[in-house]
Amino acid sequence: MYTRKATVASSVGLHARPAAVFVRAVNRTGLPVILSREGMAAVDGRSLLEVMSADFQHGVEIEIGVSACDADVESIRSAVDLLATLLATDLTDPS
Repeated sequence: MYTRKATVASSVGLHARPAAVFVRAVNRTGLPVILSREGMAAVDGRSLLEVMSADFQHGVEIEIGVSACDADVESIRSAVDLLATLLATDLTDPS
């Protein structure tokens, strides 16, 4: 499984609007994305409730991965890299 670490740059962490922006991006990938941080079990990145409940605060390092699926390795790598790049922004994109 390809994973990548990224740091939450949003000043409010993954709460409310930033979490919604991120979860929409995850869902657009069509992949079963999972998120975790040290000392915590992985959560489903497609679920707004799970992402917000995980309390990923500003500055927290998150590991992004994809659970078992039929997608090709390059698609998974591209999606995970895109999501890591997104976490490095303020996540205020209204789309």
